[in-house]
Parts: sequence; C-alpha cells; structure tokens
Amino acid sequence: MRTPPESLYGLDFGLAARRSGTQLEETEMTSTESRPQTSEDLIIEVRSWLEENWDPALAIEQWWERLGSAGWSSALLPENAYGRGLSRSEAVAVSREITSFGAVGPPSGLGLMLAAPTIATHGTQEQIDLYVREIVTGKKAWCQLFSEPGAGSDLAGLSARAELDGDEWIVNGQKVWTSLGQSADMGMLIVRTNPDVPKHQGITWMAIDMHQPGVEIRPLIEMTGHAMFNEVFLTDARVPVNAVIGDVGQGWAVANTTLQAERSGLSAGAGAAAGPTPGTIAGNLKATARDMAPKKREPAPKADETESKPKKRKTQRSHLVDFAVNNGTISDPLIRQDLARLHTLQAIGGYNSQRVKAEKQQGRDIAGMANIGKLMMSDVVRLQRDLGLRIIGPFGMLHAYTDEQRDALNEATGNPFLPMVTGTALYAQAPPIYGGTDQIQRNIIGERALGLPKEPNQDKVLPFAELPKNA
Repeated sequence: MRTPPESLYGLDFGLAARRSGTQLEETEMTSTESRPQTSEDLIIEVRSWLEENWDPALAIEQWWERLGSAGWSSALLPENAYGRGLSRSEAVAVSREITSFGAVGPPSGLGLMLAAPTIATHGTQEQIDLYVREIVTGKKAWCQLFSEPGAGSDLAGLSARAELDGDEWIVNGQKVWTSLGQSADMGMLIVRTNPDVPKHQGITWMAIDMHQPGVEIRPLIEMTGHAMFNEVFLTDARVPVNAVIGDVGQGWAVANTTLQAERSGLSAGAGAAAGPTPGTIAGNLKATARDMAPKKREPAPKADETESKPKKRKTQRSHLVDFAVNNGTISDPLIRQDLARLHTLQAIGGYNSQRVKAEKQQGRDIAGMANIGKLMMSDVVRLQRDLGLRIIGPFGMLHAYTDEQRDALNEATGNPFLPMVTGTALYAQAPPIYGGTDQIQRNIIGERALGLPKEPNQDKVLPFAELPKNA
C-alpha cells in the first residue's frame, strides 16, 4: 500500500482524511452474535473492560495481547477473526473511547487495516488463527507487495512470478512503493502463478515472511526527506503452500478485497489515533505502556449535559484561517473563496458519510463511494497545498528535514505550525497516486458504478504470456 502513517511530515494525514469529511462506510463484516443495542451500551462495555484491564505498567506486547484477544484491537473484524463484528461507526466509537480513556491504542499499520480484513474474508480458520491473531496483538507488522515498476495502475499486469516446488512456492521479481517495508515482518504478496491464462486469472495472493535471505528491501528517499516507501527485490524467496490466501490463481479477487479495504481506509480513516508501530523490528513491544499512552481526555458530555461543549481539536483548515487572519491575506477574496471551498468539500464528504450510513441501515450500499472518497481526499489535500502556500507566501520556501532544522526554523519564524503547511505541500503529490491513481478511481466509478463500457482490449481473453508488455 502507498499510504502515509499518521502524524508524518508534520501533518496527521489519517486525521486529515477524516477531517476532510470523507468518512465513508466500507463493506462491513458483521457477526451473527448479539451486540450492544445502543452506542451508550457499547461505550459502557468498553469503558468497563478498560477499567478492569488497562494497566500502564504492562509492556506494550502484554497490553496488546489483552486488547487483541478481547476483540477490541479491530472491533470491525468478525468474531471468529478476533473482532467484535461491529459496524464501522461502532468500531470508531470503540477506538475513540480507548484513546479518551488514556490507554494505548491498537497496533498501527497495514496489518490491521488491510491484511486482517483480507485474511478474515478469504482465509481458513487456521490461517486466521495464525496470521490475524499476530496482527491484532501486535506481534507482527505487515507491508503490501502489490505494485511493480511495470505494473502500478495496471496492477493485473504484474510480472513477479512464483513456481511451485514441492510444498513451497519459489518467488522471483521486484516490487516498489512498499510502505514501511523496512519495519515489516510479513508481506501481502500477489504474484503470477500461471502466465498461460488471461492476466487477471493467473494471480495468487500469498503471505510471505520478510525475514529471509531472498528478500532485499531498499528504502526510497522522498522529496520530503523521509523514506517511508521501499523497493523490494525477491530472489528465490520461499512461501509455504499453506500461506496462500484463497485459491491458487484466484488472487485477483482476494487482492480486490485488500484494495477495497485500502480505499475505504484512506477515505474514512481509523476514527482515532492508533497505537505504536507493531512487530519485531520497530522495537516497541518491550516498551512500557505508560510511556506510549496518550494523555487522558475527559469523555464527551452526554446529550443532557449541554452546558459546556467539549473543546474541539483544531483542524488544518482552522490553522489556515488563523494564518490568513494573522498575516492579512484573509482580505484577499480568492483566499476567502478557497477557504470556503475547502469547508464545502469537507461538508459534502460528511454528508456522503451520512448517506452511506443510512443506506447500510436499510441493507443497501452506494456503488463506488469508497472511490469517490479517495478522490475527495486527493482534492482536499491538493487544495490545502495550494491554499496554504498562497497564505504563507515566501515562508513556503522554508522546510525542515531534521529535528535540528525544525528547531532552528521554529526559533527563526516563531511559528511551529509552518511545517504543517510545507509538509502538506511536499506530500500532496502522493495521495492522487497511492492506493490507486485518481484516473483509476474515475475508471472504476465509470465502469462499476455508472455502467459505462470499458475500453476495448484483449486482456480478458489472451493469455498473459501473449500480451504485449504493459498492455
């Protein structure tokens, strides 16, 4: 997956996506078991469990064992996959309550966001018990090995291959734009296992161990100064046959589950800040929970406690308004117009969220809404980039790439929020690309939601080996 972790580059991008209003409901995996009847019942249950189980003296790995085993790390997952089978809105409420309580949140990263829902949907119970349990308890961190140098937007054109050798698959090829691959224990890998069938039919989804000699990870330095993305070289890497998720040759359907979770996650966000980075490489498992716990916040007042409203955390739009007021650019009618446009986009996204929620309550869905949400996030971030740079003017030329530079810049300008604007400007080129380009999102909406015809091609009928390169 090509998505930034939260609070990177001076801006909480997960929070920015949520603030953009693109809080869209993804297809939910529900449980047949009973669940709390009201949100208040659910919050009472979570709070009661936290009061009984939260112990800041525990190591992070001990706390995550409790949280994940109880189904609270990802309450959206079905109960047989270490979740609670809750709706997305209920799962968001759980996550927020954990943060408000002052406890460490669930493991961050792509394991919970992508791998767990994919394996819960397509894996066997044995695979769920092996992989998902290690995800929800933070023991293993995951990365996504999908894109290749010659297969990005045309993901089904991938050429990394796997050949069966006894009870193992031997994998060779190259992947690129692998987010946080340098801290991953496991990888979500799609490879070509049959080149003699049409390209969408010869793909297989595998769980690969990243700690083996045949896996080489090379970080890619971005213009932001960070190296979140990586290229990964696979040379005779090995995957056990029982690590195939779904059927051999049916990986495109499995991958689409991963992609749907990715797009929904990018448009919706997690609802609250996640905990530290999981896995054996990040080095957080032995840390004391107290040292990584968020500052405890008072819970929001109940409906009948309206005398005082909880103080809202300032959004980036609010900071941009403050910038414009303080330096006088608020008098520019074009600045005011674009601030209103930013507010409008966020409000529309919020209305879309309510539409999806209402439809799901009636057992229906809105086709393409996850893709629309992804497009809206791209529009919002681009607008924040352009608007922010116009507001701060020449200060947009200044950006800190190290802690020392950041301290010096803050001292020179007296404004610690400048990196939020310049960080957004540098990173704004990424959202329209990662998780499927804007063009791909529009194609999907046109074909799958609006029923428009696809461009004529032979990739559905010709074997992959007979297709021209990049066809």
